[in-house]
Amino acid sequence: MEVSLNLEKFEEFISQYPIFEYRIIKTNEIETEERVRIICEKECVRYNSTWACPPAVGTLEECEERIHSYPHAVFFSSVAEVSDVLNLEETLSTRLAHEELTTAVSDYLRSQGYETFTLSTESCDICIECAYKQGRPCVHPDRMHPCLESHGVVVSQIVEAQQMEFQLGGNTILWFSMVLFR
Repeated sequence: MEVSLNLEKFEEFISQYPIFEYRIIKTNEIETEERVRIICEKECVRYNSTWACPPAVGTLEECEERIHSYPHAVFFSSVAEVSDVLNLEETLSTRLAHEELTTAVSDYLRSQGYETFTLSTESCDICIECAYKQGRPCVHPDRMHPCLESHGVVVSQIVEAQQMEFQLGGNTILWFSMVLFR
């Protein structure tokens, strides 16, 4: 894969963080699927309530175009341990550490001169109440990471194609993010 990213320097950077697995992938191999967006609409309470979720992120076609406008992405996971994976509050409390990793990867790529776009876990919850609900612009567009699913990305397809782990079992959670760059 022809990437202008200095892989040795990137490996040195990323090894300082508790990233479980990562791959640098070509974004033209990422497919988006309407079925993911339908799940957002039918099953997620955050649908139509935040700038990080549909429909605010744009149509599926716009999202796919946005993804493909960046030739490469760092796709990665981190691990969290909880006492009970069925305890949603405890499980979600581990997401913040992953979001901090995601921001660090994005910041690193920007420091190397790349323009980035970040897709991460769940929907944004930086603000207590999203400005979207009041019809105002996002207050933190530089910190807000739409979720992978909001863009129709099927995480399991990428994980399978890249031969990565999707589930570790027990009370272990894998969080996934993708930082696109050009």
